Amino acid sequence: MTDVLRRGRASLAFSFFAQGAAFALLVTRIPAIQDRYGISDAMLPIFLAAVPVLAGVGSVCSEQVVKRVRPSLVLRWAQPVVLLALLAVGAGDHVAELAVALGAFGLAVGGLDASMNMLGVSLQRAYGRSIMLGFHAAFSLGGIVGASLAWVGAHWHLALFVSYLPVVAVLLPAALVGSRWYADARDGQSDAVPSDAPPAGADSGALVFRLLLPLCLVMTFAYIGDSTVSNWSAKYLQDVLGSSEQLATLPYNVYMGTTLVGRAIGDVGVRRFGAVAVVRVGAMLAALGFGVVAVAPGAWVGMLGFTLLGLGLCVIVPQTFAAAGRLFPGASDAAVARLNIFNYVGFLVGSPLVGALGDLWSYRGAMLVPMVLVLVTLKYAGSFDPGLAGYGDGHERPRTADVGRGSNGL
Repeated sequence: MTDVLRRGRASLAFSFFAQGAAFALLVTRIPAIQDRYGISDAMLPIFLAAVPVLAGVGSVCSEQVVKRVRPSLVLRWAQPVVLLALLAVGAGDHVAELAVALGAFGLAVGGLDASMNMLGVSLQRAYGRSIMLGFHAAFSLGGIVGASLAWVGAHWHLALFVSYLPVVAVLLPAALVGSRWYADARDGQSDAVPSDAPPAGADSGALVFRLLLPLCLVMTFAYIGDSTVSNWSAKYLQDVLGSSEQLATLPYNVYMGTTLVGRAIGDVGVRRFGAVAVVRVGAMLAALGFGVVAVAPGAWVGMLGFTLLGLGLCVIVPQTFAAAGRLFPGASDAAVARLNIFNYVGFLVGSPLVGALGDLWSYRGAMLVPMVLVLVTLKYAGSFDPGLAGYGDGHERPRTADVGRGSNGL
């Protein structure tokens, strides 16, 4: 089964990469989308809010669907829909067409995010060691590539459809081919099975939301922090810290770069020191980053703060999904689907919260709010404890700290 696991891991990593690229291509070209469809500034927030709301609906639906089919089948069909919906965003001429395209994108993204993380959790259980951060590193890499391609399209004044078409033409067939090797690991077992096998253990464990709630809060707070950087870093650097317009474009790129680095090495930290220690360090780094941003005397110190933010926040979300899978080993798919909803809750809350506080109080003061919220993660760090250590099928060398648990010692 070693080859099945390795192929499944590689194909899933590509799915994370493709999703990161598609999402970045959408969000970084919002001004161009607004211009193409003639959307007013008053209407734009409605369109932007609709995507995460529908994504939450898609995540809820995926919880029900995976009771009947394996998560790999959901992912196999959700990813093409996301890519085609992205292309449709660039191809339409009327607001109604944009609404339909964004609706399809949002619903499919919910199922895609949920199913990708379901597979990541089950594969990590089969491996018996931390690999979840590596999948999210692939997402970060895809985001950097997508944002870079979006910059090229904007720089050369390419139409949205022309900018999106080559990317979709490459990613769509590659994702379909790669989906042949998705591997679902059975709950509580160390092996992985082909993605066309019938579902196993979909209702084999009870999911108690009260036990999942601490992780839901951690997920929400992490995405409030993430959306703060995504939506306000450029404005903060330029309007509050007095940077140039060119320099103001750098914080998000720096944030994404440090997110990639942190996730690329994060699995090693989890294996050596354990998930609890890594999450605690991540939360403290993120809080320190927000604190530095809030008191920064100038743009370059502010950049240092955003660098610390990337290194800190990047480890929290993947480990939260992994912890949900460990907490409900017989119902990990349902736990991941419900937890994924709070990804979108944080995204919806974060940007308006910081904007409102910035207008009513000050943007420096507003940065202290996500700082405090991220520190609350320390209170719930015990929820990331893997408990009894155990390892998968022995194809990889055990490390000091483990992440898996199941019926045969996993």
